Amino acid sequence: MPDFLRPDAALLALRPVVTAETTTTPATPGDFLHATLRPVLKLQNPLLLAVVADFVRDHHVPLATAAPADQVRLLAELLGRNTKLRYTVVGLITGVFSTEETAFYRQHRPELNRRLLELATRRVQDQAATVAALSLTT
Repeated sequence: MPDFLRPDAALLALRPVVTAETTTTPATPGDFLHATLRPVLKLQNPLLLAVVADFVRDHHVPLATAAPADQVRLLAELLGRNTKLRYTVVGLITGVFSTEETAFYRQHRPELNRRLLELATRRVQDQAATVAALSLTT
């Protein structure tokens, strides 16, 4: 069957390899974190940064004028407190799960959402200067 008729295979082929040890079916949320969440976050990184930057701009958060330490704090507060942004980030990541990954995610949603948001927050904070620069562009 051609790849375009197998959307799961096409999605998996897009992902970067993050670790050498990946299993096809994760047994625990920790396995899922390494096999799925980290590669998907890496794949979606430019879009994640753009979404957060758009949110910063739309809500007039003074990220670009803040000191680097304050940028990190502001981003942590945004991703920790704003439900709309949190749901957007979760949707951005879960939207590229395969059918099997979605089934696993649905069984472990609370734990995986917590881990997903922790990883996304850390990724955005590590690139705070990029987010600040993106928030200045239209």
